[in-house]
Amino acid sequence: MSSDDRSIGAILLDAGKLSLADAERILQYQKQEGCRFGQAGIQLGLLTEADCKQALATQFDFSYLVPGEGRISSDLVAAYEPNHRATEWFRALRSQLLLRWFGSEQNRRALAIVSPRSNEGRTYLAANLAVVFSQLGERTLLIDADFRKSRIAEMFGMKDALGLSSILAGREDTQVIQPIAGLDRLYVLPAGIVPPNPQELLERSGFDGLLKHLAEDFDVILIDTPPGADHADAHTVAAAAGAAVMLTRQHHTRLEEARVLREKLRGTQAELVGSVLTGF
Repeated sequence: MSSDDRSIGAILLDAGKLSLADAERILQYQKQEGCRFGQAGIQLGLLTEADCKQALATQFDFSYLVPGEGRISSDLVAAYEPNHRATEWFRALRSQLLLRWFGSEQNRRALAIVSPRSNEGRTYLAANLAVVFSQLGERTLLIDADFRKSRIAEMFGMKDALGLSSILAGREDTQVIQPIAGLDRLYVLPAGIVPPNPQELLERSGFDGLLKHLAEDFDVILIDTPPGADHADAHTVAAAAGAAVMLTRQHHTRLEEARVLREKLRGTQAELVGSVLTGF
């Protein structure tokens, strides 16, 4: 039985939010008062509004997390707050990317997230964007290709011992990709051990071949990168992906640095799908 065939009560039982005895109490009260199951549970003090909202989300095949549960960072606003203003912004960006890149041709699965400098929000954008793509029903992979200052593993509460660097060095295979509990269809490939030669590892290890292989299993592949003005890694990743979105931050990014990065991306023949200006 699929989750959307189950009642709210069955979903809450399976999630461990209710005991059988409490479910019986709610059913009796529901029949007596003529109200909904969730409303009855809240009135009896056996359920919270958050419990009911999450069960309803499960019914509609929409995954999100309850604050305080799990090890995922609160920076992942799209994972915790589906009605937040920022989450709506990520959904709007998702729609643009579906129209401009992912939805146009079947072989367009990968996209690099780049920006000129540090502290411009690349990781924040990539991680939240991955969440909203997975919530749409797309089988989504988030790759941390920032070997300079990786943060994806920390954001998702993961161990970062094995990851992309291990695959590129030929010591591991794609089994190091990890599903994210509570967020269906979302998978993460952390950076792994920081290599002494990030640029050389990306260039000579067949990273583009790895992406083509992963595109057979995933609908959307988003790749976090190091600062493009400081490291050529971002250009290599964008070239392998075939496309990039350039992120700039209001009152932080210098116009000339953004222009230079745009020209360097054009030199790799990666398609610049668009530019995003944020105030984050």
